[in-house]
Amino acid sequence: MEQRARVVNSFQLGLTGGIGVLTAIVIGAAISQTATILTYIAIALFLALGLDPVVRSLTKRKIPRPVAVGIVVIGFLGFVGLVIWAIVPTAVSEATKLIQQIPEIASTLVTSELIAQWDQQLGGTITAATDSSLEFITDSNNWPGLLGGVLQVGIGVLTGVVGIVIVVILTLYFMASLESMKDYLALLTSASKRERFRKLTDQIAYSVGRWVMGQASVSAIHATVLFIFLSIIGAPFALLLVLVAFTVSLIPLVGPISSAIIVTLVTLIEGPQLALVVVIYYAIYLQLEAYIIAPRVMKRAVSVPAALVVIAALMGGTLMGVLGAVIAIPVAASTLLIVREVWMPKQQLR
Repeated sequence: MEQRARVVNSFQLGLTGGIGVLTAIVIGAAISQTATILTYIAIALFLALGLDPVVRSLTKRKIPRPVAVGIVVIGFLGFVGLVIWAIVPTAVSEATKLIQQIPEIASTLVTSELIAQWDQQLGGTITAATDSSLEFITDSNNWPGLLGGVLQVGIGVLTGVVGIVIVVILTLYFMASLESMKDYLALLTSASKRERFRKLTDQIAYSVGRWVMGQASVSAIHATVLFIFLSIIGAPFALLLVLVAFTVSLIPLVGPISSAIIVTLVTLIEGPQLALVVVIYYAIYLQLEAYIIAPRVMKRAVSVPAALVVIAALMGGTLMGVLGAVIAIPVAASTLLIVREVWMPKQQLR
């Protein structure tokens, strides 16, 4: 009888474990299928938290929160509309010109003295790669695949536009319902801890919002200074490069470096001399941004040790890619806040 009970218990244990594994697989598959939607939600929530400090500053001036949210929403939509009206057409025009000049750019790069020296040092690798690429493109048997790739690019652009619209709509909803969302979260805790939990969520939301505003400010300074510099030296596709630089520099740590690489490669169109000037500019500006601009802006936003910033960004980027690198620092700041406000006081009472 005892042996039979052991068999039944072992069976129940195995069945429970199997159900747990199956549930984990189903949850993982569901997350994988909804990864795009979850990304939209995360971006919209971060934008809403980033705009919340503006709403708070208006409410401190005795403006009711619904009115303050309405003012910020109108301003946000006006800013998006202004960007679309003033920048996007020019950026699209410059992008079209850049695409049309790709064959000329490739020819210029291949025939330049610098590339010729590199090709000679690499044993003709660059020339062989260029010849094979041209042979692939001119072969009519490969055209259906190329057309399919163009179609995929078009679908990707359309998906991106739809994603931007979804993010904007979700941002507006989150801004309007941010306080009620915090209240509902507080209801999930016990009544004795509800007030403390509500204050903690306010502090976390404020910290994340300040970081988003700070990072956007650093990127805006980056883009503004770059636009002035590119206009002075007469670099091609200045507005398009500035738009790309602003977007890319939103990514902590690697963003500004990626921006420097992109701008340098595009300015190679005008020759290595102009590209060298850009390299010198970025060598100086990145130092100013790292040691003067970013610390002064970010010290008002979040207080996170520099080593933890690097570790969080690397871990976030490894686990979740670009989105992980972006959200890693505010998540680290929130974790530090929870440790300081919850865990450390408990340790002091022991």
